[in-house]
Amino acid sequence: MPACLASVSFADEILVLDSGSVDDTGSVARSAGARFEHQEWLGFGPQKQEAVRRATHDWILALDADERLSPALQAAIIAALEAPAHGAYRMARMNRFFGRWLRHGEGYPDWNTRLFDRRRARWTDDPVHEHVVPIVSSEPVGTLRGDLLHESAESLERYLAKQDHYTTLAARRLAERGKRVSWFNLVGSPLARFVRFYVVRGGWRDGVPGLVHIAIGCWTSFLKYAKAWDLQRTPGKE
Repeated sequence: MPACLASVSFADEILVLDSGSVDDTGSVARSAGARFEHQEWLGFGPQKQEAVRRATHDWILALDADERLSPALQAAIIAALEAPAHGAYRMARMNRFFGRWLRHGEGYPDWNTRLFDRRRARWTDDPVHEHVVPIVSSEPVGTLRGDLLHESAESLERYLAKQDHYTTLAARRLAERGKRVSWFNLVGSPLARFVRFYVVRGGWRDGVPGLVHIAIGCWTSFLKYAKAWDLQRTPGKE
């Protein structure tokens, strides 16, 4: 978090919305000049939209605690805000995995829309894989130079546990939407993901970390559809 907060020190306001940390998150945030507030967990999309609602300015830059702006991205944001040409801007996110910055495949560029005018864009209500969308769907999204650096310190065990939780949420979302899952989804989705990101987009260039990253990605794709199939097989099951 200190690196995250330091990278946005140029902001007129820094708001940290916490859902119940038991460590020193609050003191770290306040020492960096941030406004620290509490909100019981609402789900990924709703929680982030609540933070947007509580902000005192219309232009929002949304970051997670394990993300920070590269100097190039910081400069691009400051320049864009001098005379905004769009209501929302996307940026390339670079992920660090197994001690290596992934520069190809699924790991980069991991496009994320994070800078936006809350009068013209908002977070979706998705319980997982939430993202920012323009309120008017036809409105174009601008692109910023530089990288959003995502450097999670979690272990592989914790990473896998988180992916297992995400696939459960995603499967429930598919079931709620009435998505019917077939063997084609179970087989085709992981295979297409591997070909697209590891072969076509060169994930193999990131060595063993790149291979492990795409292997987990393919497994979670399979797991999501397997859980969704189980839900459609046994209606009412949670």
